Amino acid sequence: MLRRRFGFQHWWPGESTDEIVIGAVLTQQTSWKNVEKALANLKRENALSINSISRIGQRKLERIIKPAGFYRQKARRLRNISASMIGQYGSLDAFLHMKKTDIRKALLEFDGIGNETADAIILYAADKRIFVIDAYTKRIISRVYGFEKDIGYEELQKTISENLKGREWIYKDFHAQFVRLGKEFCRTKPFCENCPLDEVCKSI
Repeated sequence: MLRRRFGFQHWWPGESTDEIVIGAVLTQQTSWKNVEKALANLKRENALSINSISRIGQRKLERIIKPAGFYRQKARRLRNISASMIGQYGSLDAFLHMKKTDIRKALLEFDGIGNETADAIILYAADKRIFVIDAYTKRIISRVYGFEKDIGYEELQKTISENLKGREWIYKDFHAQFVRLGKEFCRTKPFCENCPLDEVCKSI
């Protein structure tokens, strides 16, 4: 239903795995428009890579990524993640080529990296099958399919994954479809008229 309406979603934005990982950290608690400004600053400074960030000083990185908000906190997180990936694993590529469970465990050990950010990196940067549960997904699943609003992250992830078969691009597109539906129709205050899921939605 969603793909018939919206078409295939070419998402997540990013020209490299480095940009996807950095963007996943920067997008916490801010809009993507602000993240784009910070990424553009990093590009201008030739610093849009894990290797480069591992060598940048804290204050300089803060200045570069300031548009993304919470810049002191995010600069510290990015430097810690970058230093660890280079120091412990040799490179970002080596890190992303580990088993999915090992990548997830390592990411969740970083300060400030939760389930959603870790899974976004695994799916979009490492190209490994895992479903990202975000606010849009929870809202849509609870309204359309009648799930409890406070269902746990891993419980909902398991339920979706058990019913979603195929390669990683299907997981990417399905998640992106939910994001678009959440932005255009299933908002905090829903706009149900002409919604592509109106025939199956339990809240209508």
